[in-house]
Amino acid sequence: MSAEPRINDRIRVPEVRLVGPSGEQVGIVPLAKALELAQEYDLDLVEVAATARPPVCKLMDYGKFKYESAMKAREARKNQAHTVIKEMKLRPKIDPHDYDTKKGHVVRFLKQGDKVKITIMFRGREQSRPELGFRLLQRLASDVEELGFIESNPKQDGRNMIMVLGPHKKKTEAMAEAREAQAARKAERQGGVAADEAFDEVEATDAPVEAAETTDAPVAEAPADAPVENPEA
Repeated sequence: MSAEPRINDRIRVPEVRLVGPSGEQVGIVPLAKALELAQEYDLDLVEVAATARPPVCKLMDYGKFKYESAMKAREARKNQAHTVIKEMKLRPKIDPHDYDTKKGHVVRFLKQGDKVKITIMFRGREQSRPELGFRLLQRLASDVEELGFIESNPKQDGRNMIMVLGPHKKKTEAMAEAREAQAARKAERQGGVAADEAFDEVEATDAPVEAAETTDAPVAEAPADAPVENPEA
């Protein structure tokens, strides 16, 4: 059977309970009258409750309704939180630098809202010293207690010892915080570019204007022995 509702001429009942375009109750009307109103409003007659007696139909733009429903479903899938279990493997006699690196990964996973399965791998004679793995797991749990908690206590599983850490934050909260941080970084970058452009404009405006060179023309001097004319003569 098709999941699509019946619309317009596909509706095969003598009368329907009609709902108007704005959600107002029109009442029980003959199917022909409902189809006539749909044509007047330039809308579709959509059967929204087929099992009701009589069936409930609504006047709507069915194409727009399908598009909006698809967009809502897509957004819901995008924001859907999937529980993920990450795994981190350690050795009982792990190097301090390697421990810090592994702990950094665990911190990142917990911040993302994921669970973390910690596995201590024993080899050879290490299998006779399970307390080494237990103490290491307790140390790690203590180092990340602000971000996660022990969901499954350490237990021996063959050559391995396993513990599961759960995040304090839900996956949806971690995703929302990640989106907000990304938006903040984007806004900061855009603000920095705008500030640089404004600074460049100010520099261009305040650039010194070179003064035009002026040349002082030499003044010609009369020879010392030149005759002086007498204006009264």
